Amino acid sequence: MGTVLLKALSFVLIIVLGYVLKKLVFKNPKDHQIVAFILLNVTLPATVIHAFGTFRRDASLFLIIAIGFLCAVIPMLFVYLISRHQKKDKRAFSMINVCGFNIGCFALPFVQNFFGPGGMIIACLFDIGNAFIVTGGSFAFTSTVLQTNPDEKQSVGTLLKKFVSSIPFDTYMLMLVLVMLNIPVPDVVITLVEPIASANSFFALLLIGMMFEFRTRADKYRTMFGVLGLRLLFGAAFSAMLYFFLPFSLEVRQVLAVVAFAPVTSLAPIYTERCQSDSALSSLTLSISIVISLTVMIGLVLAMQA
Repeated sequence: MGTVLLKALSFVLIIVLGYVLKKLVFKNPKDHQIVAFILLNVTLPATVIHAFGTFRRDASLFLIIAIGFLCAVIPMLFVYLISRHQKKDKRAFSMINVCGFNIGCFALPFVQNFFGPGGMIIACLFDIGNAFIVTGGSFAFTSTVLQTNPDEKQSVGTLLKKFVSSIPFDTYMLMLVLVMLNIPVPDVVITLVEPIASANSFFALLLIGMMFEFRTRADKYRTMFGVLGLRLLFGAAFSAMLYFFLPFSLEVRQVLAVVAFAPVTSLAPIYTERCQSDSALSSLTLSISIVISLTVMIGLVLAMQA
């Protein structure tokens, strides 16, 4: 348990470091985009390649991809159905921010530290399904059904372009194809990407600290806490079902139970703004969800290893 607490403390320290650097050094609001670029296009793909390098094909585990998709899309559809009498901008905010999981920038480094390469594979498979929603699916659905951008043309081609232009998503797809074809990742590739993959946790946690934002109007808090409350309820429901009812090994169920509490995706503020809603409130929602998720996920790991 002492080791778990020390690892958790190291997480918090790196996040705090990112926030301090944001306030004292990187004062330009766009400085964090440099770290985000390195994370999404270099260290995260390297981490995925390294994780799949030790993966042995197990057809039953591909069910996790479908689970990731369902866990991401169900909250969005639920909010869409229950918010029919709300204003369009509020509905758009709730639909975008209630769905999806921040796996690559948060849950994956968490799992990497506490569950090792085997756990990372599970998180990656879950994130493949989740990626269909967080990398454009939530925005495409919300903007279409609510007609938030009447001047913007929505098409299957536009949505597909968003997917294929995402390097992490492309990496997931490539690794998935290799696994399905029983083609192993060459040992030399695994060796080359290992030091880059090792840096993923640091960059991800540093970015979280740099993205912390606590400024918004007080009258918006009710909407934000409503979304956070729904995320927590869905997270608890998904976590319990995945842990107690899936026919997988204990390690697989533990990883899924933990990642079900991952915070709001880093892309949520961007898509919130594109849906003509409050991106500043989305940034605050992301920040608070990180605190909640870190607390809950550490608590779960401590309980599992007690």
